[in-house]
Amino acid sequence: MSKSLLEQLPKIVAEGKRQAAQILEQLEGEQRVSLQTREFVVPNRSTSELDVKSLELEDTAGSDSPNRLIYGDNLLAMAALLAGDEDTPSMRGKIDLIYIDPPFDSKADYRTSITLPDVDVEQRPTAMEQFAYSDTWAEGTASYLRMIVPRLILLRELLAGSGSICIHIDWHVGHYVKMVLDEVFGRPRLTNEVIWHYSTLGRPTDRFAQKHDTLFVYSKSEDRFFNETDARVPYSQEYIESHFRDFDDQGRRCRKRFDAGKWRVYYPESGMIPNDVWDIPYENSQSKERVNYATQKPVALLERIIKSYTSPEMLVADFFVGSGTTCAVAERLGRRWVAADLGKPAIMITRKRLIDQDAKPFLYQEIGDYQVEQARSVFGRKFRVGELAQTILGLYGALPLPPEENVNGSLGRLPEDKTLVLADSPSKLTTLTTLRKAQSFRDTKMGGFAKVIVLGWNFPAGIGQQIADLNDDRLEVRVIPPDLIDRLKKKGKEKLAGSIKFSTLQYLEASLVGIYPGEGSDEITVRLDNYVLLSPEAISLKPEDRDKVLEVMNREPLALIEYWAIDPDYDGELFRSTWQDYRGNTANDDDPLRVVTTATVTTPKKAGTRKFCIRAVDVFGFESEVVMDIGEVAR
Repeated sequence: MSKSLLEQLPKIVAEGKRQAAQILEQLEGEQRVSLQTREFVVPNRSTSELDVKSLELEDTAGSDSPNRLIYGDNLLAMAALLAGDEDTPSMRGKIDLIYIDPPFDSKADYRTSITLPDVDVEQRPTAMEQFAYSDTWAEGTASYLRMIVPRLILLRELLAGSGSICIHIDWHVGHYVKMVLDEVFGRPRLTNEVIWHYSTLGRPTDRFAQKHDTLFVYSKSEDRFFNETDARVPYSQEYIESHFRDFDDQGRRCRKRFDAGKWRVYYPESGMIPNDVWDIPYENSQSKERVNYATQKPVALLERIIKSYTSPEMLVADFFVGSGTTCAVAERLGRRWVAADLGKPAIMITRKRLIDQDAKPFLYQEIGDYQVEQARSVFGRKFRVGELAQTILGLYGALPLPPEENVNGSLGRLPEDKTLVLADSPSKLTTLTTLRKAQSFRDTKMGGFAKVIVLGWNFPAGIGQQIADLNDDRLEVRVIPPDLIDRLKKKGKEKLAGSIKFSTLQYLEASLVGIYPGEGSDEITVRLDNYVLLSPEAISLKPEDRDKVLEVMNREPLALIEYWAIDPDYDGELFRSTWQDYRGNTANDDDPLRVVTTATVTTPKKAGTRKFCIRAVDVFGFESEVVMDIGEVAR
């Protein structure tokens, strides 16, 4: 007879503690998790003509690091923040408020609706997201608790001594999570159990309608911060009339009380701290805050939470960021923030939302060596990259080259023809240097091959343009599925043989329209010319929706661009996004389904050659870039 959830809980908590302890032990070692900065976003979307000012990363936040939006597994994001790096110190004990709203319904629909010109499609979760969700719900609530326990332990490590954590939950798992919270934080640390009541459509006839969620608020210590002033809400008119029945000499309502031998006068201006039942409506369909994200929470709810547990300049974090309401509200209230999510749609919506409200500059980051971290979690910390290369070659149908001809076990050949196959490492980018090395191997290994196929995990955004520039029809580049390690974990190599699809790369085409020199600046105009999408087979779509996307791709490829940005003086390392346009931004045009395709920037003159970089993200979250070398222009 299987054990009940209550019987399983002690083991689940013990396993979660061991997992968290292993992560904490590795924070100082060579295998610590790191963050890779993909973009330094300086919001500017109001016009396609801008004056690019000199802005450096260190200028944005003084001694504090800039706000951060992180894509990837939040467990790895927490580990990276705890570890710190050479650019930013560890955030251990630095976060004043953590708010999380983890998914809590195994039947939740994580599909994203995408509206293209004359076409509507539904994108299912990315492969990485699908496996994360299936892990979370493989055994129902037990799996969910296995997911949440180590994360709560790491969150406690990130929390400041005077900080609070607010966990947004509902009836599916709320009571079990409460038991875990008592174990991680201690029962005395429960500050409040807040009931958030809302009204939505739908009324059952056989029971009372379920119209509330629960917020469990825990503090890290007795010395917790609570912003009594900002937590207050105005009295209702009914309350004022019933509790402030007196009037002063100026006719203002007040309450007069005889206290300690003299009269005291109380006025209703300061408001009151609300009780623990909050009646806050969802954003209605006409609200300007609506971003069409299924689990979006109302701004008013996050405003009350953030105002109550922080003051300006304090640090707020959300590791299930969803539609981005937490960081959007924190930004408006003058709080610093860090946010993470595994969902590409969540990250794209949040980035656009922050740009739309002219947020302060922030970092967009990803987990460094993501696949390596996945492999270590699946195969153990002693995992060797070369072993994985052999597995990849086998799945592609390639036989390994003899040891004396094989480089780190990464080379194989197709048995049917004279084709060499190179399986690159997940611990590095597959760059132009890699491709040239593959060309050399093709021409020299075992007397030479007719063709070489490079299988890569991670690519720089500009790789598509570089492949086109090589103009080598004897070189082919394919993408290793990002979820492959999870699939190996679940099914094994033998069951996956012949079922893995290695897709082609996406790439962007853009051109320089003109340069117009000025006295101390140059005006540069660029244009998007074409976009070639990643093989649609690699995108999680229904077959009929895949056909619709192909039709758009053939008819109007630039309609697939969700977001593009410009760095007019790219240093080759950090992309400083100083102008952005995106679908839905009507500041540049009145078409919500398309981006503008031409932009003009005014930038200070530069001696010698500048690298002008354009980076684009399509509606499915895939990224490409074009780098143009622009020489100095005399006036």
